[in-house]
Amino acid sequence: MTTTARDGRVLRWAGIGLAAAAVTGAGFLGLQIRENLTYVDRGMRRVWAAGYAQRRATVDGSLISYAEGPDNGPALLLIHGQSTDWKNYFRVLPELSRRYHVYALECYGHGDSGRAVEKYSAVRHGEDLQAFIARVIGEPVIVAGHSSGGHLATWLAANAGGQVRAALLEDPPLFTTVLPRARETWNYVDLATNAHDFLASGDTDFVEYTLENSRIWQFFGGGAEWFKQQGRDYHRAHPGAGPRWWALPPLMNESFRALGQYDPRFGDAFYTGSWDEGWDHADTLARITVPTTLVHTKVQVGKDGILRGAMSDEEADRAFALLRDGRFHRSDTGHGFHDEAPADYVRLVDELATRAG
Repeated sequence: MTTTARDGRVLRWAGIGLAAAAVTGAGFLGLQIRENLTYVDRGMRRVWAAGYAQRRATVDGSLISYAEGPDNGPALLLIHGQSTDWKNYFRVLPELSRRYHVYALECYGHGDSGRAVEKYSAVRHGEDLQAFIARVIGEPVIVAGHSSGGHLATWLAANAGGQVRAALLEDPPLFTTVLPRARETWNYVDLATNAHDFLASGDTDFVEYTLENSRIWQFFGGGAEWFKQQGRDYHRAHPGAGPRWWALPPLMNESFRALGQYDPRFGDAFYTGSWDEGWDHADTLARITVPTTLVHTKVQVGKDGILRGAMSDEEADRAFALLRDGRFHRSDTGHGFHDEAPADYVRLVDELATRAG
């Protein structure tokens, strides 16, 4: 999941919210429950009202599911992070649709896109996205990728020639998915390890396996089992869906929402290192010539030495120094910058569009 450095802060917010609910009464609690369980459904009503439609395309024999907005400006390609889907952008999609022609795709192994296991690498996936731009979009794009999607945006910006006009790299895990460094990161010890162990376990329900084994429960103390059971109950009542918790805020729920349509073999590619085969992060960054903005969010290193974030501050500085036409945006948000600071995200896209000319 894309939850990283913000875990502890989110849980503190959840505790504050529940305490406030106890004080102010059942009415407030009812509103909080509604917000926590229905935030994405209500948000998606605005997305559909803005004119988005879900479509499918086949590239090199593999299915890519994507949402397309109205043609109100230059093409903008959005690439989500690991274990979620295109709906993860719901807070920014309506505003972006006012002046861009938005394409928000679902990566292989996610959502309704194909389980093209042989393409679970940045290079193979990037090559298909390059073909997607040429055959489906049909014009140069501004590409914006979050987390592992930021890897893909980085690869496209360096390798897709005139097909990319500018790139927004939103908290990509540059340098930190490469072994052995990867073993000191939250993504590796949590999602990637769970995916790898699940595939070897013989279990058949990855959502339930993750609910039982996620490292996030270390932040819940004695309440961990209660939250696990609530997640199991929701998942069993909604087969194929990820869990939702009435007692946790949307930011936390969003980390699990799309897990029911996630292929753990995608996560295993980060455990084995095969995701990074065939490309060098530093060399790729140095070859980007288009206007680029690198977003780096707040990170922590736990007492166990595990990086709770996409990159350390030093690694983010190294990545930025390699860009020829780069701008750096440091945010105090957690990993999901576009979700936590949607107005700032849209502003950065607009600035990129201006720089791209």
